[in-house]
Amino acid sequence: MKRLLLGDEAIAQGALDAGLSGVYAYPGTPSTEITEYIQDSPLAKERGVHSRWSTNEKTAMEAALGMSYMGKRALVCMKHVGLNVCADPFVNSAMTGTNGGLVVLVADDPSMHSSQDEQDSRFYGKFAMIPTLEPSSQQEAYDMMDEAYELSEKMHLPVLMRVTTRMAHSRAVVEVKDLPREQNALNYDAQASNWVLLPAFARKRNVVVTGQQSVLEQMAVESKYNKYIDADDHKMGIIASGIAYNYLMECYPQGCPFPVLKISQYPIPKQLIRRMTDDCEFVLIAEEGQPFIEDQVRGVMPGNAVIKGRLTGELPRTGELNPDCLKRALGIESSESYAPCEDVTPRPPALCQGCGHRDVYTALNEVLKEYPNARVFGDIGCYTLGFLPPYKAIHSCVDMGASITMAKGASDAGQWPAVAIIGDSTFTHSGMTGLLDAINENADITVIISDNLTTAMTGGQDSAGTNKFEAICKGLGLSEEHLKVVNPIPKNMPEITQAIRDEINYHGVSVIIPRRECMQTLQRHLKQKKAAGK
Repeated sequence: MKRLLLGDEAIAQGALDAGLSGVYAYPGTPSTEITEYIQDSPLAKERGVHSRWSTNEKTAMEAALGMSYMGKRALVCMKHVGLNVCADPFVNSAMTGTNGGLVVLVADDPSMHSSQDEQDSRFYGKFAMIPTLEPSSQQEAYDMMDEAYELSEKMHLPVLMRVTTRMAHSRAVVEVKDLPREQNALNYDAQASNWVLLPAFARKRNVVVTGQQSVLEQMAVESKYNKYIDADDHKMGIIASGIAYNYLMECYPQGCPFPVLKISQYPIPKQLIRRMTDDCEFVLIAEEGQPFIEDQVRGVMPGNAVIKGRLTGELPRTGELNPDCLKRALGIESSESYAPCEDVTPRPPALCQGCGHRDVYTALNEVLKEYPNARVFGDIGCYTLGFLPPYKAIHSCVDMGASITMAKGASDAGQWPAVAIIGDSTFTHSGMTGLLDAINENADITVIISDNLTTAMTGGQDSAGTNKFEAICKGLGLSEEHLKVVNPIPKNMPEITQAIRDEINYHGVSVIIPRRECMQTLQRHLKQKKAAGK
């Protein structure tokens, strides 16, 4: 059966057809569509596949480990910076090992289309000694899911699958199975001692996992996803990984005249790399992301081949790879390109018309005119656009949950007033612990939880703390007297500004919750009600 699928959708369908029992994820572009596809899948509904969003990537990874421990196949999805959040259980999952297959899908974002950095997740796989797969096409993304689960269960290790934005968000025809595999039954084959990382047990597992690396490398040499394609002209050899191999094939539609080593399974196949560096005068390494392969090739190369790539300037050091920059590196004439049209005015991103965040920033700016040294610590979400004109309202944005703890640190340094602004989904993702720190020390900060009742920036997914924020704040020890809820609409501006002013002037921890539904999800809900005849 053939289907036209996004890369993300191919991954999701591949997981379902491989007998998936649960997907655990926190939404983050460019990985979000994987979980959404499973949530909408009739097969997933029929089989009772778990697909509810997790509070953050760490809880997602841990829940998936729990499912694997019971013998079932689980999938964890996140964007690259989410892997930082779940690094503790991810790295330790190699030490515990797996029972049912466990695949950790990470979508990297070269060129930072919607991210803070260009982090390359392959380094995490190497660091954790976990096998890594990197598909070069949507068909491979689908096919690899089944093999990833088989590999995970054979080696009793999680498997990292890494894709990038163009793979995740481009479509292609994919041949899918007619009959999906049945889900695993519950089983208790795992050795319980492996799952208790007391030093005495962890040391034994460390020897096992380290010893598996030579086996994993040989698997990479023999993998059908890693292949050495010889050619007559050995003046140059090309190593291409993941989607970069796809771009290389675009450059040579009639076939590459040079030897090509395609790498889509890691650890890197050193045996195949040495063959190329022995046979070729120089080797060009094309990879999407950071020079992960290039760095390692320089360490395993025995011959005199000259290594070229991102580190030597033949390919750009930052940003996305594409066929045109690869053509330039290969000395192929690029197709004609066109300058931006002067008649089209660029439109910077902006908060939606009618967005409650607009009224929050309007009120905050009005009050902070009275405090010339005020500092506002922002966070990750669509409200980060409050940094841009016309509001210019925030002074920092580092990572999810950082607003509260940075405001506390600034207050510890003597800054006043110190204001933190954080969204509802981000607060439950990683802001609650920061608020607890602030409450425990009665830090002189004002926290604004701008609640639009959804995870708006990634498309309106459910927010884990909806209708629970007052209870959460009280449960953390916040004084009810300094917990205020307001409705951010223009007619309420006097009430909102007074609340902000009062809590800034209170020298302790206070929380203000402006609450109004996101305009995008509101319109969607109204359409759904209309369609349902309500």
